[in-house]
Amino acid sequence: MTELTPAGPVTWPDGKTCAIAFTFDVDAESPLLTTDPAFAERMGAMSHQAYGPLVGLPRLIGILDEFDVPGTFFVPGYTAHRHPRPIRSIAEAGHEIAHHGYLHESLVGATEATEREILQRGIDALQEVAGIRPTGYRAPMWEMNWHTPKLLAEFGFTYDSTLMDSDHPYELAVTGATSLVELPVSWALDDWQQYCFVPDFSGTGLIETPAKAIELWRSELQAMRAIGGAWILTNHPFLSGRPGRAAALREFIGEIAAMEDVWIASMSQIAAHVREQGLTPRTLTRPEFSPVPVKES
Repeated sequence: MTELTPAGPVTWPDGKTCAIAFTFDVDAESPLLTTDPAFAERMGAMSHQAYGPLVGLPRLIGILDEFDVPGTFFVPGYTAHRHPRPIRSIAEAGHEIAHHGYLHESLVGATEATEREILQRGIDALQEVAGIRPTGYRAPMWEMNWHTPKLLAEFGFTYDSTLMDSDHPYELAVTGATSLVELPVSWALDDWQQYCFVPDFSGTGLIETPAKAIELWRSELQAMRAIGGAWILTNHPFLSGRPGRAAALREFIGEIAAMEDVWIASMSQIAAHVREQGLTPRTLTRPEFSPVPVKES
């Protein structure tokens, strides 16, 4: 059995203690439609999701631009096709656009052939709408298969931001001498867990206040600064783009922008810096196990 080893710390530019990335998953209608196509008939649910690109996205871009902070936006190809003008506005504002599937498809159990098709459709959509070839990837619902990294390398991606086994970025071994920069994420740094409620789709109806969400994210940031990791926040424009939440996030971003010991960067900038470190790639392997047979009484 292969023993797994933890990722080591990364040295950040200019002696900074921590890397900071503000990322946004511009899911819009796609998660609902990929879960159940019948959601297309539910005007209320569709309007809830469309709020993201129509209202939340420009509000959040405005906040980033106010503080001159770079953002990385993970965009499903379908979102780009359905909302081309908002997606183009991301690139026009100088922010990064990265790959997030086509219809926010779950990859659980997907074959390599299916994943290749999804990757290509997403790339084609982002090139067609925004004129960019993404170098970063985030799997919908943060679910990858063990063959996914190999496919990402084949398509020429530089980094992935899906896995959760480290506080520090690292080189993820793929095949041979190939590797991907992995920029780890965490459910604690995701606004979905705090704010998302859509009937028959997600959440229990308990929606936290922005103060509660910011308290959680601030505590994680303070700890990440102490250990020299990468603090990667994931927000969704249909959630954090709402006025009260956006106002709280604006105040928090201003607070972080005033910190002199942190490096705020796009995901591609962080990935490029990690690659320059020449780290030894880590290998993650599928667990091998033999379940104990259950005897019938």
